[in-house]
Amino acid sequence: MSSIAILGAGRVASALATALAAAGHSVIVGTRSPAVPDWLTGAITHADLPEAAASADIVINATPGETSLELLSGLRSELTGRILIDVSNAVERGRDGLPGTLTYPNSSLAEKLQEALPDTKVVKTLNTMLFTVMTAPQILSTPATAFVSGDDADAKATTIGLLADLGWTADAVLDLGGIRTARGPEAMILFVPDLLAARGFAPFAITVAA
Repeated sequence: MSSIAILGAGRVASALATALAAAGHSVIVGTRSPAVPDWLTGAITHADLPEAAASADIVINATPGETSLELLSGLRSELTGRILIDVSNAVERGRDGLPGTLTYPNSSLAEKLQEALPDTKVVKTLNTMLFTVMTAPQILSTPATAFVSGDDADAKATTIGLLADLGWTADAVLDLGGIRTARGPEAMILFVPDLLAARGFAPFAITVAA
């Protein structure tokens, strides 16, 4: 089992931390605030961002995507040699709080993170679904697809192993290729406001049907 640091304190971080700890991994949650998240219980530990990032082999970015680049760039030394799994979407939000435009329209957050952290192996995944589906893909009536993008084959293989621990079957995971391929999955966030307006706050994911 792996030592995993999850950066963030929101619903995504909570869901991933709880599920990965239940799967037997050693999980530490890193936040900017010294306050321990109220959902953090059991064997999951808490630390500040630098300590959490430095203490684990695998780091998951579950911070708000629009601030992730600046935040994680400040952890360059702590993230050196680590696998960084990015599950966030970088967007400029409208007055309603929903995604409006992409922060990096001609690139992606994953690419920006890889450029800023050249000694870190960045992998993009799980950003094309509601957070509840990330750890329970079986709740959907139609099998979902988990896209994976990254330049390092071993880092992607490790990521796919973690996806299996979260309930993702091998045929539900699609390796798109290098980190540049994160652009398409990240752009799918623009579809979400209209989807929520049409269906309400219900579980969803993007599926590739063959």
